[in-house]
Amino acid sequence: MKRPIYLDHLATTPCDPRVVAAMLPYLTEHFGNAGSRTHQYGWAADEAVKLAREHVAAVLGAQPREIIFTSGATEASNLAIKGVAEACVARGRHVITQVTEHHAVLGPMEILEKHGFSVTRLPVDAEGRVDPAAVEAALRPDTILVSLMLANNEIGTVQPVAEVAALCRARDVRVHTDAAQAVGKIPVDVHALGVDLLSLSGHKIYGPKGIGALYVRHGQPRVPLVAQVHGGSQERGLRAGTLPVHQIVGFGEAMRLAGDLLADEGPRLAHLRDVLQAGILAGLDGVYVNGPAEGRLPGALSLSFDGVDGQGLITALRELALSSGSACMSDPPTPSHVLAAIGRSPALVHASLRFGLGRGTTAADVDAAVTCVVDGVRSLRARRAGVHPPAGIMR
Repeated sequence: MKRPIYLDHLATTPCDPRVVAAMLPYLTEHFGNAGSRTHQYGWAADEAVKLAREHVAAVLGAQPREIIFTSGATEASNLAIKGVAEACVARGRHVITQVTEHHAVLGPMEILEKHGFSVTRLPVDAEGRVDPAAVEAALRPDTILVSLMLANNEIGTVQPVAEVAALCRARDVRVHTDAAQAVGKIPVDVHALGVDLLSLSGHKIYGPKGIGALYVRHGQPRVPLVAQVHGGSQERGLRAGTLPVHQIVGFGEAMRLAGDLLADEGPRLAHLRDVLQAGILAGLDGVYVNGPAEGRLPGALSLSFDGVDGQGLITALRELALSSGSACMSDPPTPSHVLAAIGRSPALVHASLRFGLGRGTTAADVDAAVTCVVDGVRSLRARRAGVHPPAGIMR
């Protein structure tokens, strides 16, 4: 059976063969524990972890000691949010986020509320962007943390994190950003952003699943943080557990490659995304682009289709592997809170597609996707209207 064209790179990316090659020796001959400091096997593992930490830090403009390895961006965000809250509880119990965050941030916020914290969830505009002035207005004397994702995982909106961070710095409020979707797709520099904490994930950048990191700014003012996983002194005491050396090596190599390829890959994906968008809009009316024209991830495209039954939309496009929203909420399927937040009607929320273009996406893939979507939507609309579509339209 022919496999569908993969257009779901916002959900996950295939592991780059160069990443796999870098990992393999650490599953066989270099199998040592990085915490074993008394023999060559441990030394080799420790050196591999150090090099990977340097690769991750270099792409972010950070110091290696500021990188804490985790199981992924979800754990990293949990450590950042709950770790700061626990460390700063004597100072205040108020945190700020936005309604369109990934559930890796919204989930910990709900937990904080159950423990007596106050959470302000700010609205976004029709393009999915939060207003820095709204963040400033929401700051209180007891505010300890603001968490805003750098780029949205459904519609690709890039948030004004640097502007928000500057406002928070003046009030001595810590800032966390979930950058899982942004790293490797747009330039991400922790100093330019001015953030205190930043989450990232390996499987979004052609690395292995099950590995990620939290950047924790080193210096003054100090970033207070309490560990959330206990049982060992690994990762400066902030994340206990034996380090998965092979995954860390793969993550480091994926980050190195992402940094090297960014200058060329970003414009290439932006061009393909624009071709895909223009082709679908030229072939169909009643299509709504979700997200901004500017300030959007280069490979991200979210579209809503008027007059289409949401249940049948994905089924009608079997030649394409894509999604209707965030992969983290796909079982069971739930309506997109992001599209609802930007003002889409329930019908349009249910009749939406998220395209995620990536390193393996070609111009031929995009052309095929345009034809598939245009034909598929026309067919669905015709069936709904009780009209037999012209020959060549039915799929």
